[in-house]
Amino acid sequence: MLQVIIDTFLHLDRNLALFTSNYGSLVYGLLFLIIFMETGFVVTPFLPGDSLLFAGGAIAAGGSLNILLLFAIFVSAAFLGDTLNYWIGHFVGPKIFERESKLIKKEYLNKAHRFYEKYGGKAIFLARFVPIVRTFAPFVAGIARMNYGVFLLYNIIGGLTWVSVFLFSGYFFGNLPFVKENFHYVVLVIIVLSIAPIVYEVLKAKKEIPAGH
Repeated sequence: MLQVIIDTFLHLDRNLALFTSNYGSLVYGLLFLIIFMETGFVVTPFLPGDSLLFAGGAIAAGGSLNILLLFAIFVSAAFLGDTLNYWIGHFVGPKIFERESKLIKKEYLNKAHRFYEKYGGKAIFLARFVPIVRTFAPFVAGIARMNYGVFLLYNIIGGLTWVSVFLFSGYFFGNLPFVKENFHYVVLVIIVLSIAPIVYEVLKAKKEIPAGH
């Protein structure tokens, strides 16, 4: 099973191209569902996100898919997924904590709330570019009762930026011979680049902590 998942990720371009060839326009529904689930449910962080956007763009460049329709579908899925995840965290999250009150103190929720009030927008935006973290960020924001207006703004900005970067990168560069022949390496590079913003913010935060703290 693990090998199948790894193979799906590393050869996403071929697998997606094959599915598009076999099922035509039905692929749009599948792509929407994958991105929606990857961003909307905390139990499916393993689904492909960045690499799927890139592969979709590459296939669109070949004429098999419509790039503008893909853009609309991916942005909608990303926005609706994060929105659902936020409200699940908002309504269900606190109940989960209440049941585990002996293990999780209320002060932790209060700290999370203060964190999202102060850094929420930046956190939600950056999380878009980090696999797994992207799935949990809106859920935690909902639990922390982050102001929905702030969340909504950065949800839209983050979703538009995330989809634009990876989808159009795939569209303009995905069919270059070197990229096509080394797609599995490209996927690894995408993952590394996705994690880079969070690493930068963590290192920046450490430097800003006064000595002795």
